[in-house]
Amino acid sequence: MDEQPKVEWREWGPEAFAAAERSGSPVLLSLVAPWSPECAAMDASTYAEPRIAAHVNDGFVPVRVDADRHPRVRDRYAMGGFPSTVFLTPSGQVLTGATYLGIDGFRDILDRVRETWDANGESGGSVPRQIRETDPPGGSLSPRIEEQMVEQLLAAYDEEFGGWGVDVKFPLPRTIEFALVRAREQATRTLEAVQTHLLDTYDGGFYRYATERDWGGPRRAKLLDDNAALIRAFAHGYRYTGEESYRATAERAIEYLTTTLWTDDAPGGSGAFAASQAGEARYYRLDATDREDADPPPVDETVLADRNAIAVDALCAYHRYTDDDRSRRFAERALETVVELIDGDGAVAHFAGVESPRGLLVDQARVLAGLTTAWQVLGEPGPSRAVADWTLEHLSEEGPLRDGPAGGAGLLDRPLYPFDYAVEFASAALDLAALAEEPTYRERARETLAAYAGAADRMGVEAAEYATAVARALKPQTIRVGPPAGSDLHRAALRLADHEAVVVPGVGGETATVIDDESTVGTAETPAELESLLTER
Repeated sequence: MDEQPKVEWREWGPEAFAAAERSGSPVLLSLVAPWSPECAAMDASTYAEPRIAAHVNDGFVPVRVDADRHPRVRDRYAMGGFPSTVFLTPSGQVLTGATYLGIDGFRDILDRVRETWDANGESGGSVPRQIRETDPPGGSLSPRIEEQMVEQLLAAYDEEFGGWGVDVKFPLPRTIEFALVRAREQATRTLEAVQTHLLDTYDGGFYRYATERDWGGPRRAKLLDDNAALIRAFAHGYRYTGEESYRATAERAIEYLTTTLWTDDAPGGSGAFAASQAGEARYYRLDATDREDADPPPVDETVLADRNAIAVDALCAYHRYTDDDRSRRFAERALETVVELIDGDGAVAHFAGVESPRGLLVDQARVLAGLTTAWQVLGEPGPSRAVADWTLEHLSEEGPLRDGPAGGAGLLDRPLYPFDYAVEFASAALDLAALAEEPTYRERARETLAAYAGAADRMGVEAAEYATAVARALKPQTIRVGPPAGSDLHRAALRLADHEAVVVPGVGGETATVIDDESTVGTAETPAELESLLTER
């Protein structure tokens, strides 16, 4: 019997677009995520249909891209979910796109794209808005930015069910952290909703988000970065409230990370965290007894630099407040692997593998944040300055931070200025300025934040990290500890400091100095004196 045709997927790159140009055919870009059940379903149904496969192979240049491994492609072409099914001209412009498509819907869109392409050719494509709008709305940094975000919290908060918004509920861990010191009841009720509805109490780990206002209908994929960010939020919640359930929830999620998501297949041999676990609803609907006999959803063991750095940050935050030895050990091991992905100049490889892109802002920012947090908690600076310096030299060019080095297939040769990653880099640079005693990093962080200040009055609660960074840039809080990391005075500073302050260990001497902006508040020689000083402050 003749073998049924299958879609002949190509790798993303100039060869695929050159083939489209030579043949005069559109490109079919399939953006997939290993953790998405819809991606697996579309492969099993739509792309497995022989006539569709033959049609795609004959009339298009099909390209398959792992969205987690190639964030620059994802950020330019994703259609709001995965799979993203995007039809492109040979120059990379978008003809049309959708997310999941069944067999009938896919046939319809193939016909429409073919008609559009035959009628208009290259002129039928367009450049996505996020690339066309290349100039962020700059402005001045002021305390009003933080005030506006507090107003946004009040306006968007769901009094009935917790969280923000009255539709899909995302946990928004950085928004929780902002609220912990400005609207604590909102933060704590949201933490309680997350631990009640999004924590897998059997296998551990957090689900991605809830599809319903009351936190029902969870989307069950478990991503390393989502889990790590929530561990950090619960750790900070424990610091401010002493609520034991917050500590226990963070610990349960750490157990998931260090078992299910831990892989020894990492550069350097230290081990690292895998990228994600798929969200197969069928498995997660089973009760505990049936789960024992079922195969768990697959784990994508790709070692991503940015997600491992977030995990290092989170484990250090938990160790900061609990002295937990397990979180420290795994943070140190993952950090060793992350450092293996940094070259001698400070450019970070996105994942462990020869085909990995290098020098992406998402990695530069998050790895810098992991390094500066580890410096504060563990006392090791690592290549923090090299990562920051490479980023500022290669991704800014006296302007907003680009998402990666210029050049690449499709629209990768056009600059993209991602707000979220720029804010993360600025926040980490503020930490580095205090740790390295180098004010240049603070100046560059302020410039980065000011590039978006003109839009501050239009930012929703999802941008709370921006308001946090602006507040820290305008009035930095620092505790400089004379004794080295691990000393009683250092441990006290970590436990007692506001989570937005920077703790600098091992500066010499026997005292700890509390500094607001550039003014010394006071010094302390013992943990008790430091507690009194910070309480009075």
